[in-house]
Amino acid sequence: MRIAVPRETAPGERRVALVPESCKKLIQAGYQIAVEAGAGDAAGFADAEYRQLGVDLQTDAAALLGSAELVLKVTAPAGRESQRDEVQWMRPGAIYVGSLMPLRNLDATRALAARHVTAFATDAIPRTTRAQSMDTLSSMANISGYKGVLLAAVELDRYFPMLMTAAGMVRPAKVFVIGAGVAGLQAIATAKRLGANVVATDVRPEVKEQIESVGAKYVGIELKDSAAAAGGYARELSEDDRRRQSQLLAEECAQSDVVITTALIGGVFAPRLIAADTVSKMKPGSIIVDLAADGGGNCELSKPGQTVRSGGVTILAPLNVPSTMAYHASLLFSRNLTAFVLAFTKDGAFQLDFNDDIQQGAVITHDGDVKHARTREALQKRQ
Repeated sequence: MRIAVPRETAPGERRVALVPESCKKLIQAGYQIAVEAGAGDAAGFADAEYRQLGVDLQTDAAALLGSAELVLKVTAPAGRESQRDEVQWMRPGAIYVGSLMPLRNLDATRALAARHVTAFATDAIPRTTRAQSMDTLSSMANISGYKGVLLAAVELDRYFPMLMTAAGMVRPAKVFVIGAGVAGLQAIATAKRLGANVVATDVRPEVKEQIESVGAKYVGIELKDSAAAAGGYARELSEDDRRRQSQLLAEECAQSDVVITTALIGGVFAPRLIAADTVSKMKPGSIIVDLAADGGGNCELSKPGQTVRSGGVTILAPLNVPSTMAYHASLLFSRNLTAFVLAFTKDGAFQLDFNDDIQQGAVITHDGDVKHARTREALQKRQ
């Protein structure tokens, strides 16, 4: 079976879906691999590294995609709105594997179904022990949590750690992390390593132990209704719980030097948690890093992809944070894709098995239909 890896062309995207390390493993498993020339350049993986492994380097993206039974990508394939109509370049019956984010990319999903491509979204892989090595969402969130704290540390006009100096003691910065998923827990751990005093919250009280295990103090409200959803995600709160949570967040933000927000509903869309009024009551010089900007942002004043200053508070809303650490982001993403492919490989070919819980959870389109229930509902609403 032939695997194609096209160059990523989304604005600001520097990652590559397969690094040479993974190519070697897949070739040993019996696959033929073709990579678009220059696909790994921005991530630090030169064409020569692929060529040494026997990878077929191609300059014609249309021919590359049209020749493959299996296509691996980082982001959703470009459609008719682009000069690179990657969906139409794929052969009918091909298999796509990548971070599709179907609810954010409904047009691409519809096009994949119409092209009769079987599309697996690695961001929809069930969060089970068996699937951990395939979960690109967690791998990339880990990077976001780490980098988000570094961005805050650069912007903050004071130290993170407590320091004893000849001029006297410097008190540590107070960091407030909202959301204790993978990104939030990594943000907590990174802020602690930098010496900050860290407080964190999550609408799922069951993560209190996880927050404390990485060194933060847990704060939260007692919910009237559970906020836990399937797959380890959070769901939206009731109106009463939302009001009480807003009060808690406002109080903590007012006391903090840095606020890191990571909250997503279902791992996709960002709830608005920090109101403009809350920002107005924060200390001058405070920093907000909105790591949910790709999903719309947790702060009312966030402008995805921009830095905003309001009343002495700096609000960063970076997009595609993993791409800013392209080398390791590509390495981890590639390992995730390789684990997924090899888990279902027999005799050098990827085997479809929709009785398997991982494939069942991750399949978005197959045989001309949209199989993913939430995506299908979203498409129907748009009609």
